[in-house]
Amino acid sequence: GGSYRHLPEKRYTPAMSIDAGAARTQIDKTFADSVVPTLIEYIGIPNKSPMFDAQWREHGHMDRAVELLAGWAKQHLPPGATLEVVRVEDRTPVIFIEVPGTARAGDTILLYGHLDKQPEMTGWDEGLGPWTPVLRGDRLYGRGGADDGYAIFASLTAINVLVQQGRPFARCCVLIEACEESGSFDLPAYVEHLAPRIGTPSLVVCLDSGCGNYEQLWCTTSLRGLVLGTLEVSLLREGVHSGDGSGVVASSFRVARHLLERLEDGHTGTIRPTELFAQIPRERIAQAAHAADVLGDEVWSKFPFQPGVAPVTTDPAELILNRTWRPALAITGADGIPAIGNAGNVMRPSTSLKLSLRVPPTVDAAGALARVQALLEADPPYGAKVRFVPGGANAGWDAPALAPWLHTALEEASATHFGKPPVSMGEGGSIPFMGMLGQRFPEAQFFITGVLGPGSNAHGPNEFLDIPMAKKLTACVADVIARHATR
Repeated sequence: GGSYRHLPEKRYTPAMSIDAGAARTQIDKTFADSVVPTLIEYIGIPNKSPMFDAQWREHGHMDRAVELLAGWAKQHLPPGATLEVVRVEDRTPVIFIEVPGTARAGDTILLYGHLDKQPEMTGWDEGLGPWTPVLRGDRLYGRGGADDGYAIFASLTAINVLVQQGRPFARCCVLIEACEESGSFDLPAYVEHLAPRIGTPSLVVCLDSGCGNYEQLWCTTSLRGLVLGTLEVSLLREGVHSGDGSGVVASSFRVARHLLERLEDGHTGTIRPTELFAQIPRERIAQAAHAADVLGDEVWSKFPFQPGVAPVTTDPAELILNRTWRPALAITGADGIPAIGNAGNVMRPSTSLKLSLRVPPTVDAAGALARVQALLEADPPYGAKVRFVPGGANAGWDAPALAPWLHTALEEASATHFGKPPVSMGEGGSIPFMGMLGQRFPEAQFFITGVLGPGSNAHGPNEFLDIPMAKKLTACVADVIARHATR
């Protein structure tokens, strides 16, 4: 591979695509021999993100996960590559790998993933659990395998396919962080610290996104922003007998409902402040329509609805736009409300609700957070003690237009390794790093994809990694990196 480094670019005219059969054989063997066994061990480590484990340093789970994944990576480094576990101050660590390129001196690809996990969540099926790895057929169940522990394995395996086939590729940096599920609050410090080593990437590959099905390559074109905070409402210093206080003292829960109505129409779920909306680009509307044609009712039927429950609309295109370009509120936690078994006839002194507000990709998340706080805290009913405690604001992201070479690479990679064309679609979640990179490297191209498809249920119960999907995605990444070198 190194012989290409000093050749004039015009003298090298390789085949565009990798040898798909050889790649499949190599990827299958790597996954069977080491990737899946290591992921099984990784799932067993409860390395929750710092937001969900304030004592992560003392518990040591994050360090165990870093040691495990870095250990695998050291055994599978391409020739000349280096790996460092970077630690800045007392922040969560980062795995940083540099792979020297064999083409286009000065060109860089940045590949990204994370190894921290969401908390346990309830409702796992019998025999399954967040820290209990279970392999059922081609699916590996447990927290973090798909979101997104597989990323470091896919990244290095893809590069090693090119090494094995003698294909040229640009210098690659692999960055695996440990704070993504907490909003990546540690990452800006690492981006600054590593900036001289990262350089200016012309391509960013992110493996932390979703897919509409497991039958083709899915390319993420946008990500919503996220506004987090806790609404605290208190009217009493202590609880009182409900027979004595009700009708005299307003319920803290009712006041919370009243305040939430300022933000969300309780009948329709529509967010009320118009400044929390954004104009949807025509291209994104067209992409949503195409994705709806591909998926049909699977846009909504993939969710574990109770029997007889319907989605908010049955128009697949509108549902895609709802979850990718429109604001939406979820209440994800509560304090001050006892479990039913311990709930006496008491008017509770306070109610606290954790709010998760998704905002459109192009809405300023920090501004949205300030707007929500002002809206909820102003003029509380009955003079109630109301406080909105901000929990963070993650910027959304809207992808730049695809360069012709990347459009062709994605089309051919999906056709080669899946037998179907790729589909472009926005995602409803947030990947804070993409917003950071979009601002820092406005000329870069982005290939954002992932394995979180129907039923995979990241953050919820029964999360799983679809192993065939991960393998095909790895081959697609190899193909895109190869095409990048000859663009």
